[in-house]
Amino acid sequence: MSNDTPLPSAKDVRELIEGLVGRDIAVTTGGPMIDHRAEGGALMGVYVDNRLKLTALVLLDLPLAAHLGASLGLVPVRVANEAIEESMLPPALLENAGEILNVLASLFNAEGAPHVKLDRLYEPGFPVPADVATWVLAYVRRTDLEMDVAGYGPGCFSLLVI
Repeated sequence: MSNDTPLPSAKDVRELIEGLVGRDIAVTTGGPMIDHRAEGGALMGVYVDNRLKLTALVLLDLPLAAHLGASLGLVPVRVANEAIEESMLPPALLENAGEILNVLASLFNAEGAPHVKLDRLYEPGFPVPADVATWVLAYVRRTDLEMDVAGYGPGCFSLLVI
């Protein structure tokens, strides 16, 4: 896997997501590594380069996926909280959170680095292929953050460059 793909800074992640959702997001570095197998699961974006090699992963725990999905679509916070309580993202929140993961691919595309795109989404609670799951808790170049979406609530974010 290529080491040319840059590891985005917490500031770059925050600024991009704030620009998308139009809300302030408080970010704390050194958050927990998200495990997609934990209770509630996680929304996972799998990113590949132009040769379809696994390049990066981004995981949003269920609370963050619900809060970001709701804030992007201007959906009431009540809907996000219900999704968290039921441990299931409704289609509208899933689509919105997935769009955020799609736009995050731009953070990996630097001059001289291979072009990276979102290849696949794995919903919270759904199986993830073993070749992808192996990397989730690996000690690779990664950024683990705690985020709090103004007016919606907190959650955790993990970004891994493989």
